[in-house]
Amino acid sequence: MTKEEARSGAPLEVIAEALRRERARAGLSLTEVARRAGVAKSTLSQLETGTGNPSVETLWALGVALDVPFSRLVEPPRPRVRVIRAGEGPAVASEHADYVATLLASCPPNARRDLYLITVEPGAPRESDPHMPGVVEHVVLCSGRALIGVSTEPVELSPGDYVAYPGDLPHVFHALEPGTVAVLVSEHV
Repeated sequence: MTKEEARSGAPLEVIAEALRRERARAGLSLTEVARRAGVAKSTLSQLETGTGNPSVETLWALGVALDVPFSRLVEPPRPRVRVIRAGEGPAVASEHADYVATLLASCPPNARRDLYLITVEPGAPRESDPHMPGVVEHVVLCSGRALIGVSTEPVELSPGDYVAYPGDLPHVFHALEPGTVAVLVSEHV
């Protein structure tokens, strides 16, 4: 899935409903959530009405501001048996890198992990701000080659390699070859 397809395929109605639901649950005003996330109030308002076009960075910031995993903002209600075919699923593109995160599975109640398929192309690295305290990211590289991990000491991975690192520190995913694909598990400990 290309970055352009992911931008047009972001589940806008799901995101809008989730933002409204989670903001109400937290008892926070539109102004307060926007301030905490470092986004314009007008941007948050557009997202809550389903008219915005969010980036991965904006949704992560909103998730941190609302103290919820990213997945809770993008995943539609799930059926009992779920199959996601290649090229399908709720996908959101990065604003600054050729990086697309497709949510494969989020935490069911009382579990604390989300599963993503990551597709990345060489170019600008995907630099992530720290997530909620206690987040650990696990990555298995499926194809390509990439530098992945804590921003100050990323590790070069090849197909089949695995790395785990604290997601509550600044971290990076930098594709070194075209067609780089990975599976990422975000664990909330």
